[in-house]
Amino acid sequence: MKAMILAAGLGTRLRPLTNTMPKPLLPVGGTPLIVWNLLLLKRHGFHDVVINLHYLGPMIEQALGDGSQFGLRIIYSREPMILGTGGGIKQAEPYFSGEPVLVLNGDTLVELDLTALWAFHHTNHAAATLVLREDPDAAGWGLVEVGAGNRIVRITGKGLSAPVPTVPRMFAGIHIVNPRLLREVPKGVASSIIDPYVAAITRGDAVLGYDLKGYWSDIGTAERYGQAEHDVRAGLIRLEDRRPAGPRS
Repeated sequence: MKAMILAAGLGTRLRPLTNTMPKPLLPVGGTPLIVWNLLLLKRHGFHDVVINLHYLGPMIEQALGDGSQFGLRIIYSREPMILGTGGGIKQAEPYFSGEPVLVLNGDTLVELDLTALWAFHHTNHAAATLVLREDPDAAGWGLVEVGAGNRIVRITGKGLSAPVPTVPRMFAGIHIVNPRLLREVPKGVASSIIDPYVAAITRGDAVLGYDLKGYWSDIGTAERYGQAEHDVRAGLIRLEDRRPAGPRS
């Protein structure tokens, strides 16, 4: 199973903390944020991880190395200019070997059964599966409207125009994309992965929503960073739960 962590961002909203350290390396509970995600991937059977780099990328590469310390194989996709979610995934496409890829945001702290998510995607033959959350401020994050059969109808107002009953959700920054959707993404150009998702919805492809019930935090501001530290101390999310089990006796 293939995975990608998006880690190229500038982290401007967390300055001055990110003046000399890339956001994915900021410690949460004493462990770099990106390591939380690597251990989550490892726990659910992912072995090959692509990480895109731009801002202070060499620091991330030096900290993580080839991934062997985590029982993973890490490959780096270096971006001389930031390519966004669409362009960044497109540049890394050769590493996916034509297989679906699970994408995580490097600034998200989450507790999620990735095994169940992967099974849901394959069982439903989805073109893409987006992990979604209920949130009272879903519109502020970017409204995702879900209709019958978990099918996403519109993302931020774009998609199917026909009025159908929907439930409001927000995108949690975790998704599985089938490589065929990347054909529409231009190479070497900054873009959003949401654009091919909207195009797929308009064509009638199965772009599905998967509800997240567990812990989630976007470490995008100083306030949310502080809240995540508090949540770790309160035991709302635990690092040790992500470590792979040792040999059985």
